Amino acid sequence: MSVQSAAADVDVDLRQLFASLGRNWLRILVFVLVVTGLAFVAASFATRHYKAQTQVEIAPRESVYTRPASSNPDSDKPILDEQGVATQVQIISSNEILKQVAQKLGLSRLPEFDETIDMSSLSRVLILLGLKNDPMDVPADERVLKKMREKLNVYGVEKTRIIAIEFSSEDPKLAAAIPDAIAAAYIAGQGAAKSESNTAAADFLAPEIADLSKQVRDAEAKVAAYRSQSDLLMGGNNSTLATQQLAELSTELSRVRANRAAAEGTAESVRKALQNGGSLDSLPEVLSSDLIQRLRERQVELRANIADLSTTLLDNHPRIRAAKSQLADLDAQIRSEAQKIMKGLAMQADAAKARESQLVADVNTLKAASAQAGEQQVGLDALQRDAAAKRQQLELYLTNYREAASRQDRNYIPVDARIASPASVPAEPYFPKVGPIVGAAAAASLLLATVFTLLRELFSGRAMRPARGARFEPIDEVMMPPAAYQEPSTRLETAVATERANRTADVSWPETVTETPARPRPAAEVEPVATAEPVAEPEPLAKSEPLTKSEPLTKSEPVAEPEPMAVPEPVEVRRPRSVLGEIDVEKAAEKLIASGAARAIFVSPEGDEAAASAVLVAREVSDAGLRVLLLDLTASGAASRPMLDSGLFPGITNLLASQAQFSDVIHGDLYSDCHVIPVGTADPVRAMRAADRLPIIMQSLTTAYDLVVVECGPADAQGISRLGGEATEVFLSMLEADDEVTQAAVKLIESGYPDLTLVTPLGHEPPGNPVPGRRSAA
Repeated sequence: MSVQSAAADVDVDLRQLFASLGRNWLRILVFVLVVTGLAFVAASFATRHYKAQTQVEIAPRESVYTRPASSNPDSDKPILDEQGVATQVQIISSNEILKQVAQKLGLSRLPEFDETIDMSSLSRVLILLGLKNDPMDVPADERVLKKMREKLNVYGVEKTRIIAIEFSSEDPKLAAAIPDAIAAAYIAGQGAAKSESNTAAADFLAPEIADLSKQVRDAEAKVAAYRSQSDLLMGGNNSTLATQQLAELSTELSRVRANRAAAEGTAESVRKALQNGGSLDSLPEVLSSDLIQRLRERQVELRANIADLSTTLLDNHPRIRAAKSQLADLDAQIRSEAQKIMKGLAMQADAAKARESQLVADVNTLKAASAQAGEQQVGLDALQRDAAAKRQQLELYLTNYREAASRQDRNYIPVDARIASPASVPAEPYFPKVGPIVGAAAAASLLLATVFTLLRELFSGRAMRPARGARFEPIDEVMMPPAAYQEPSTRLETAVATERANRTADVSWPETVTETPARPRPAAEVEPVATAEPVAEPEPLAKSEPLTKSEPLTKSEPVAEPEPMAVPEPVEVRRPRSVLGEIDVEKAAEKLIASGAARAIFVSPEGDEAAASAVLVAREVSDAGLRVLLLDLTASGAASRPMLDSGLFPGITNLLASQAQFSDVIHGDLYSDCHVIPVGTADPVRAMRAADRLPIIMQSLTTAYDLVVVECGPADAQGISRLGGEATEVFLSMLEADDEVTQAAVKLIESGYPDLTLVTPLGHEPPGNPVPGRRSAA
């Protein structure tokens, strides 16, 4: 471009902007003083309001000495939780208590609580005009209650069982009297409720006790009659006599059986020993016999004498033979005594056996009697349980009745609440606070005046300065000769070829041609022309062709005829592999339909305005009957904004950040059947961490749609590399063929996109009426 717009190359001069505050300090000061003075006057003449607070503690008030004997030992602990305290708050602020307080203090006679008293003329006029409701239409009690609720604030103190009652009034004494009266009415109401409950309990228990007493007598009489009829005599351990006898006989039978078995076993052992000629010394019964023990001792003595005699006498000596004869007699006596013991054991076993038979018969008899007694005991137990339950209930009722009657007689009804802190008469009003109000008004007015001054300076243009690096050439010095004007596409092709030739001077292209420039150099390279002597009247400079953003020029001095421009020598220009051609939106849509492309990637080096090409091409292809989706990857959402109405919608950033699904981010174009995925509302930094998912998302979209159009903004080849795939077309959106577009085209061609196509949206306007009923993707 030969002429640049100054409006697009300016910055805000902060120094000049804030200097306007110093120039307008007097105006700002006057505004602040006026607003502050008005706030001071309003606060000074405003009606004073005073606030007082009464605190009520919710806790059991029952003394340890007056607590019922049947109560829980832990009943001193508070039983109200957070919900219980909230319930008491609602009771304190109930209409019943407020009506009692209003009637006690005569609030209906005060103008503060009834606006019908001393009504102002302005209020009467507003009522007559229908701009205000007539308070006379509301009953007096409701008017007073409404005002009381506006001034009353009852709340539970956090993490405590204390309820605060706050009330505000124009009268400080009334501000303290009302919360105290509310607390007193609440405590009195709680006491009345407990007294009423105690009286109701006593009235209920008196007839119940009389009825239960009769039932207990009848139940105990049934138990006695049933026991006598069933002959259920009770023995030890609270059991029937038959059961106790059966247990005793069973024990005796077991002992007799054990004795019989022991006697039989011992007799059998003695018999076997006698029959086999074995030793009887191992039998306990033989060893326990005194006679056998003396005979054994005599045997020991004789054996000792025989041993002594054998040392001096022969075995046939009469003395030795006599001793041996005595020893044999002793053995015979021992065996005879053992036989007697065996007979005694046999007789003992027979006696035990007879006793066992008798006990078995007795046990069988008692078993039948015990079974019958058990069946009768079941009925007896049922009667006893009924009588015991009624007796226990009667005792409980008697205890409660005595306690309720005693409390009623003595009028002792402790309430689980007390006034922990009565209200004190406030000395200072809580509203209005003159100091904070005046300070806030001064700060707000200073801020408003400052903002207004800065905005006025900004919109006036005095705080603007040229951007750093911007070139503003005088319009009367920059001029393009008519012969040097080229069409945008031709100039871009030439610039691309020249830029490509300069960058690839060391690369050997397959085809090299020699060309002679057919056009003169651009105006920026034309030598300054010489001027002739001035003339009186200025003459307009004739133009044969339009200039680039130039107004009709005039000259005050005659211009000499320019010297003929030297024709440059032929230069060798290397032809690029791709020949760029500029097409419009319709041609781009036809190219995509004819090629069967699945993806169309649009790069817009000139920013948001050039993004219109992608939108228009997507709509054209959609109008042809194909399923088209536009994916907006620009930072500002320039492509999706024209397709959606105002508001933020979930989009590609939400999909990348896993905050939404495909059905949540696909929306319908308001002007066509095309679908669009906007930028979205998620954090861009978090979304870019998942940029590796873009190829997967693109593959899914190309599966569902015939064509996916991606607007990438001023992206480079590396940025669009992950968006490509099979059947992909790359387009370069162009509004004006400038150096920025040229460099972007060269970089894309050199980076592997030789089939780059230039598209311009100029001459196409988006439709003005939305398609009815189209808001999101189906």
